[in-house]
Amino acid sequence: MNRQKRKTVAWIYGALLTAYAPHAAAAADPVVLRIYAPVAASQGPGTASSGTLTNDVAPVASYGMAFIKSLPQHSFVAQTPWYKKPVKFTGPLLRDVLAAAKVKGETINAVAIDDYRTKIPFSDSVLYDMVLAHQIDGETLTPKNKGPLFVVYPYDSKPELQSVRFYERSIWQLKSLRLE
Repeated sequence: MNRQKRKTVAWIYGALLTAYAPHAAAAADPVVLRIYAPVAASQGPGTASSGTLTNDVAPVASYGMAFIKSLPQHSFVAQTPWYKKPVKFTGPLLRDVLAAAKVKGETINAVAIDDYRTKIPFSDSVLYDMVLAHQIDGETLTPKNKGPLFVVYPYDSKPELQSVRFYERSIWQLKSLRLE
């Protein structure tokens, strides 16, 4: 192959790698969590610049497991109604995930893969060291074992957390958070 053809082939190969690199990265780290937040009225087309919130929500973040694991990780052992013995939960704090997405609100509407839904007061993410667990006892969570993400309160840290109210706010197979 002459020198010009080699340069052309190398250029085409480089262009293809550049064009497909983002897709390859996305395939290597698929989205496991989407976060939605209210849209400010000033952001919509033809709206006033009041900055007031509308009832519309928009996706603000989509995270793969690599990003979830890149956040500071926290672990705690807790007794739960779902396991016969205490288990160790590991993952980032929910408040760190929300801070990374730069979202706030009054209520977090959490939705699971099977469409189970629960409402979590935003204040819980500040008051309690809740984690988005991606591991239980060192085992990676999958949809078959409550994964890929499981919102867990540190139930054993405060007696008030050992109640149906907080157990119902825990959600496994988490796929999205919608802030209101």
